[in-house]
Amino acid sequence: MELDLSSLASVRKFAADFISSGLPLNILMYNSLSAYGQSKLANVLHAKDLARRLKEDEVAITANSLHPGAIATNLFRHSNLINGNVGLVGLVGKYVIKNVEQGAATTCYVALHPQITGKAGLYFADSNVAETSLQANDNALARKLWDFTFTLINNCPNNT
Repeated sequence: MELDLSSLASVRKFAADFISSGLPLNILMYNSLSAYGQSKLANVLHAKDLARRLKEDEVAITANSLHPGAIATNLFRHSNLINGNVGLVGLVGKYVIKNVEQGAATTCYVALHPQITGKAGLYFADSNVAETSLQANDNALARKLWDFTFTLINNCPNNT
């Protein structure tokens, strides 16, 4: 099924198509290309609040968030600082940057491992539950983010 996350219309069409397919939604995984700062905090807060809401509604869907780690992909292929013999990857990358398979390990673990069944609202790194910041555990902030996002979506000029 086609999905363009930059288009609210595409997201709504995808959701409608998915619902009409009759397929179950068993796992919802949050990850962000920009895995730092506010975007990562927003992912963690949203997953925690979604997990809370799903539990309250007795919906059997798991929502967790994760950080896959620094992964050696071609995303920075044009950056000499990151790539190249003198770049970050050339000097220390082999010690701290994961290959694609290693980077996918936490996502696969959270999505498929039986030990995670029924666990929701957690944050994972390196295939383990990981500690989050105090802000990421702020339920009031999570609700505020949820409400703010809901307001943005409802006020979107192309809200179709």
